[in-house]
Amino acid sequence: MTGIGNRPGGTEASVLPPSRSGTKGFWLRVEQALSGLARLALWVSGTGLTLMTVIIFWQVFSRYMLNRSPSWTESSSVLLMGWFIFLGAAVGVRERTHLGFDVLLYVLPASAKAVLRSISDLVVLAFGAGMIVYGVQLARLTWNTVMPSLALPGGVSFLPVILGGALVCLFSLERLAGRFAGLPVDADSYATGEEL
Repeated sequence: MTGIGNRPGGTEASVLPPSRSGTKGFWLRVEQALSGLARLALWVSGTGLTLMTVIIFWQVFSRYMLNRSPSWTESSSVLLMGWFIFLGAAVGVRERTHLGFDVLLYVLPASAKAVLRSISDLVVLAFGAGMIVYGVQLARLTWNTVMPSLALPGGVSFLPVILGGALVCLFSLERLAGRFAGLPVDADSYATGEEL
């Protein structure tokens, strides 16, 4: 994972311009904390995917080999799928691995690229906020219901939406704040021909 303080081929001293060296320690601590949070989310996501694969294997095995399918397997695999999808998507926002239409960025000056990327980050931030707001509403509406096969409140299935939305907002704000502070958050010469 690369970020503000962990860029390939560079050192931490070259990350910030000399005029901003006073805030260097703060930004490096923020970047390290968010990098650790993203790594944790990725591990939880990967663990959820692995567990879901094992559960589905057990469901197929027990249905066709033991002639007895457990009732909890489908609900638990769907619940795990929500966790690994929304947490993985949030990490994708931070690492900029989602699909994007960036052809226009090849021909624009650096200042226009920064404006377009800020607009994109604001849209993603609004989407993350929507995930939080509507996720909380859905969790409240369904909390008193019970998932029959798992004996869990129905609202539990919306917790990954809320947490994923919070991470999307946090990672979008990280990029916006870094860009505003003049940090090289958009340095990606492989995609736009910019200098690192």
